[in-house]
Amino acid sequence: MTEWCARVKNFFRSDRSIDLLSSSPMPDSPSPERPRRPLVIGAMALAALSLVALTGYVLLAAPQRLQASQGAPEPPVVLEGRVVDPEGKPLRNASVHAGTQIALTDAEGKFSVGPLPTADRDVLVKLPGYARHRLTLETAGQTVTLRPQQIKAAYLTYYGIADKGIRERVFDLLDRTELNAVVIDVKGDRGLIPYRTKVQAALDAGALGPVIMKDFDGILADLKRRNVYTIARIVCFKENVLANARPELAIVDTRTGKAWIDNEKLAWVDPTREEVWDYLIAVAKEAALKGFDEVQFDYVRFPTDGKLGAARYSKPITPQVRIETIAAFLAKAKRELSPTGVFLAADVFGYTAFNDNDTDIGQRIEDLAPHLDYLSPMVYPSGYHVGIPGYRNPVAHSYEIVRESVRLTKKRSEGLPVQVRPWIQDFRDYAFDRRIFGVNEIRDQIRGADDGGGTGWMLWNPRNDYTAAALRPGAVTLAKKSPAPPQP
Repeated sequence: MTEWCARVKNFFRSDRSIDLLSSSPMPDSPSPERPRRPLVIGAMALAALSLVALTGYVLLAAPQRLQASQGAPEPPVVLEGRVVDPEGKPLRNASVHAGTQIALTDAEGKFSVGPLPTADRDVLVKLPGYARHRLTLETAGQTVTLRPQQIKAAYLTYYGIADKGIRERVFDLLDRTELNAVVIDVKGDRGLIPYRTKVQAALDAGALGPVIMKDFDGILADLKRRNVYTIARIVCFKENVLANARPELAIVDTRTGKAWIDNEKLAWVDPTREEVWDYLIAVAKEAALKGFDEVQFDYVRFPTDGKLGAARYSKPITPQVRIETIAAFLAKAKRELSPTGVFLAADVFGYTAFNDNDTDIGQRIEDLAPHLDYLSPMVYPSGYHVGIPGYRNPVAHSYEIVRESVRLTKKRSEGLPVQVRPWIQDFRDYAFDRRIFGVNEIRDQIRGADDGGGTGWMLWNPRNDYTAAALRPGAVTLAKKSPAPPQP
């Protein structure tokens, strides 16, 4: 542009420019009009130069003005702050999630994460045992207060969530009682998913079964509006669908060469195969992105019943291999799910609290706890076939069974942010005297969970039929029962 302007300027200085601008040939002798011609020519030349300069300015300045109108990109920022509890006590090991970056708070509750592009304005702060908190980059440097959250949940099976009558019966308890959470089968015991999944591997395996809920997302959104904490239960290695669709991933029966099955006639996939891990994590990610607050892995272990001697895996199995396999799967799941901000939990046998080994299934508290937000021991008294030290009849000592199981699980995971939230029994005894677990037994278990140091509890009933009388009234119900204040 500069070179072009110079050429125009030289052009107007030349004789040729005068000839072109003149309306008639130049006379050989001076005339009265001659003195005015240079003024006219100069004015015209100046106008032309001004037009050229203005055009150049517009061409050069337009992109800058356009960029300014659209907003110039802001420089990345570093987000700093402090996380405390309602009493102002600093919270250590709270995780701050900003985009793909994650930072942990130190002993003073302080954190620093970044640099972050200003587009990543949604920041999540979470710590097991506390409600999650969202903030934005504009609130950098603030003190974040996390409030304790005790989850009290009921379980809905694969068929239970799809049946309107069963579903509404459980949801009614959320309105009337102390329950504030629900556990929903996202991938149940048979490997089936109740909604139209977009996980291609699940579609290829045939994970869509007789239940296909069209309004699953709407139901989940309604629960969120009601401030109900939602937990996605995902059954892991007991996987009939994937094992039959992809036999190379199944535990193999050495007697038949086919997929090995347990006493329920259901096949299992090989826990040592990372392709299986990827499948489970993909289903879990989808659940997290749907809006679940927590992903809970069940059957995250090696099998316990059936012809175990006939089970063949892709590698030789020893106690150490079992432990390393389950821990490695959970570690990978935590890495890949952390950016979603979802809490991660795993169900474990109640006896893992008392056994120093892996209980022959790959579950040892010390190895699982570092990779989890919640440990959920299944402390059903009916499941303790030989009782516990000091209490040989477990169904007659529901309180003690639960208290000791939770206490020991918590003790063995001490020093880690992981919390203990047990499953408790709300179904008839099947192993001892067939007693009904009613109000007293359920209340005893709840007391045991609290006294053992648990952070809430979850009710299990395979028919989704819960003992409402054992549950305290909820805050909304109490408010309705309270007399109205006197009017002035």
